[in-house]
Amino acid sequence: MNPIQTEVAVIGAGPGGYAAAFYAADLGRKVTLIERDARLGGVCLNSGCIPSKALLHATHQIAGAEESAHRGITFNKPEVNLDALRAWKESILTKLGAGVAQLGKARNVEVIHGRGYFSDSSTLRVETGQGNQFIKFDKAIVAVGSRPAIPKVFDLGNPRIMTSTGALEIPDIPEKLLVIGGGYIGMELGTVYARLGSEVVVAEALDTVLAGADPDLARPVIQAARKAFKEIRTRAKVVQMATAGKQIEVTTEYQGEQLKERYDRVLVSVGRVPAGEDIGLENTQVTRDDRGFVVVNSHQQTEDPNIYAIGDIAGGVMLAHKAHKEARIAVENICGEVAAFENITIPAVVFTDPDLAWCGLTESEAREKGIQVEVAKFPWTASGRALSFDRTDGLTKLVIEPETERILGVGIVGHGAGELIAEGVVLVEMGATAKDLALTVHPHPTLSETLMEAAEVFYGHSTHALARKRARAEH
Repeated sequence: MNPIQTEVAVIGAGPGGYAAAFYAADLGRKVTLIERDARLGGVCLNSGCIPSKALLHATHQIAGAEESAHRGITFNKPEVNLDALRAWKESILTKLGAGVAQLGKARNVEVIHGRGYFSDSSTLRVETGQGNQFIKFDKAIVAVGSRPAIPKVFDLGNPRIMTSTGALEIPDIPEKLLVIGGGYIGMELGTVYARLGSEVVVAEALDTVLAGADPDLARPVIQAARKAFKEIRTRAKVVQMATAGKQIEVTTEYQGEQLKERYDRVLVSVGRVPAGEDIGLENTQVTRDDRGFVVVNSHQQTEDPNIYAIGDIAGGVMLAHKAHKEARIAVENICGEVAAFENITIPAVVFTDPDLAWCGLTESEAREKGIQVEVAKFPWTASGRALSFDRTDGLTKLVIEPETERILGVGIVGHGAGELIAEGVVLVEMGATAKDLALTVHPHPTLSETLMEAAEVFYGHSTHALARKRARAEH
């Protein structure tokens, strides 16, 4: 089989990989996209962001029905048909995967399904169902992503011990579920299973769950989770698991004691690790750090001048939109333009109930770095829109540089915070000031008004909240 000649080879068709392939094709390059799975889209589409958000939405209907009783609207107890739920979720993934494939075809991106392996710095071997296919490339972009981490002590080969991938399949609704890890994945999937009827216990080794967020923003999420879950344990270390018939016996060190408990299923959600093994990187000049992430510069270029890396495999925050941005940067550099991943605002969203989102500098980071900031907050108890749908458990927060009044960070907790945070990203990226935001008319009644009113709080004249007046005479 003669080798394929291509200008840009992309290994991995997740949100970073297919974005890179499509952009390079849009810029006139001949592109070959290699993906080992039958469906394009990577972890995000197939076993990550999309299926988890679909299940969160579906199960939110259960919570919404229960909450409507005090409004005078009651429903019978929901019946959950897991086969139908799984089929509905799968239909979404199928549509999205087909859409990605169609977009690639329309751009003349050649897609090869198989496992890509670097033979050297200009050659890929792709192991397909029809045998090996060799690809000669000018430049390559590694976008192979990450996989759920599972410590060896937990890896018993028992399907009742799940990672996020298995949990998203919803094999059943366990009566008792232990979630190991209180990060965003554990909290989101814990929410799904709690709504479906599982008794959920979260065990987090750190002092708090959702450790990356400011405590005041995480607080409403934790309060809601304590009501939905049986228990949230912090400073709890799971030290051993063993199969016990149709259950898992778990030993946890918690509050100075060793607890032995049995659960129907256990979700191990302790982070993700790069999926850079067994793709032949050792046959190139690419280097990896001690955790297995590919080392790149600000142009997403590796130590091998022919090879770039983007997304989870390149380290940093493991978010699809970060991978998408890195894809653009890598392709622009390959095509002779100058682009760098520097001072770029990457928002974070946790799709719990309520949502939690932030971007830019957090108050906690400012304190740790000794950066002087002022904080302005607008509580959703003062939002007419939040009151209209009984979700006053929110808070909108601005982190502001005192001298320039520039907005350095935005944090939002509340229903729909993930949809609102994009305005915060624009504010931070554009170097907007609190005055810019305060003077921008926001529609009423909307949750977006809480951003404007938070800026007004900064100046001491928010219509719907009392706040101290700033000393500056011009305000």
